Amino acid sequence: MGCENDLPRKMVAEFLGTMGLIIAVIGSVMLVNLKFEVEGTIFNALVQGIAGFLVLFAMLEALGKISGGHFNPAVTLAMVATRETKISTGAFYVIAQILGGFVGVLLLNISFIGSGVDTVLQVSDNALGSSYLVVSEILCTFLLVAVVFGCIRSGSKKTSLAVAATVGGLIMVTASTFYANPAVDIARMFAQSQDGIAPLTAVYYIIAAIIGALIAAGLFSWLYPVERTTGN
Repeated sequence: MGCENDLPRKMVAEFLGTMGLIIAVIGSVMLVNLKFEVEGTIFNALVQGIAGFLVLFAMLEALGKISGGHFNPAVTLAMVATRETKISTGAFYVIAQILGGFVGVLLLNISFIGSGVDTVLQVSDNALGSSYLVVSEILCTFLLVAVVFGCIRSGSKKTSLAVAATVGGLIMVTASTFYANPAVDIARMFAQSQDGIAPLTAVYYIIAAIIGALIAAGLFSWLYPVERTTGN
């Protein structure tokens, strides 16, 4: 997918795509909780799912051809594990994604100052409600990576729509409300709303995402075997 000179462009695309995703999924909950003063997991999940679907679809359409539209370290890990992406490229992608997520939540906090946010940077103390939510995160990440690989290797022309629909839909129907993205987990440690999570919870969710991604990558490498001599 291009030469190494394209790496800076790809990193910027991953940064912007992840930032956009963060603004959608965290910003939607902050708007509802802080601006409109409406609380409730069901309503949060509905608004977050719709916002996540719409913005992720837009980001994938706008930036996907530049970097592949990972916007998620778990997806990048799966791509590296199956040699779709070089290890070095994957490492830079992950850095760009984490930075994009952090900048996204930072901008959100700044924009909501005076509307329920008092400080720009504050670590959340919302702990994991149940250890079983980790199972939900493994499942969510597995399904996301499964859709990504299934669409790519089957030659689907609607991958952006399928991936965005998976994210938006699973936010609304899973127990953990679909984090399934280590960059999102890290960003949510600094979210000043019901969407924030404590650092230890983020660690559990990141581990769950890695497990789910690797299981899906292994399964779909078997379902859709492809001979590759080099990575991207």
